[in-house]
Amino acid sequence: MTQRANEDQFNELHGLVTNELIMRIKSGTATTQDIKAAADWLAKNNITGVPVLGSPLATLFNSLELELEDVERVIK
Repeated sequence: MTQRANEDQFNELHGLVTNELIMRIKSGTATTQDIKAAADWLAKNNITGVPVLGSPLATLFNSLELELEDVERVIK
């Protein structure tokens, strides 16, 4: 029977997956699936962002033509 991975092994795997996704995105080789995997990875790890003025997230948010109040209403 295979032994269950320990916390150090899970942490190492978490770091490897995170670094691989970062490398693909930064290098410009990320596919649509890679971007989706990165978004899912962030969501599964409870990582959220705030669209701070001038940030890439703010630019994306503004391009969606949504009102912040609409978004807040949906996520509450």
